[in-house]
Amino acid sequence: MNRVGRLLFGVLGLSVLILLPSSVYAQAAIAGVVRDASGGVLPGVTVEASSPALIEKVRTAVSDGTGQYRIEDLRPGIYTVNFTLTGFSAFRREGVELTRKLLRDAVPGYVS
Repeated sequence: MNRVGRLLFGVLGLSVLILLPSSVYAQAAIAGVVRDASGGVLPGVTVEASSPALIEKVRTAVSDGTGQYRIEDLRPGIYTVNFTLTGFSAFRREGVELTRKLLRDAVPGYVS
């Protein structure tokens, strides 16, 4: 498989949204495991979540030795998530929406 296909690294299993309240404000995390097309994990992938909802506009994480990444303390909003790794083509997922409703439904006892 070519490099473009590998960087798509099994995007189906790539971007798992985990929603957790972390303070008085409704906040969430984007987390997952980066895998190549063959299912192998990819350590060292830079994952950037960007949104006008963020004061700093971009939050970054790097996948660890098991391919896991986590970007925490994200405010509700629409995000673009970019995945880059040297030697691979970049991958972008646009329109990832984190909402207060998702937080309310995902966390028992959460009140928006």
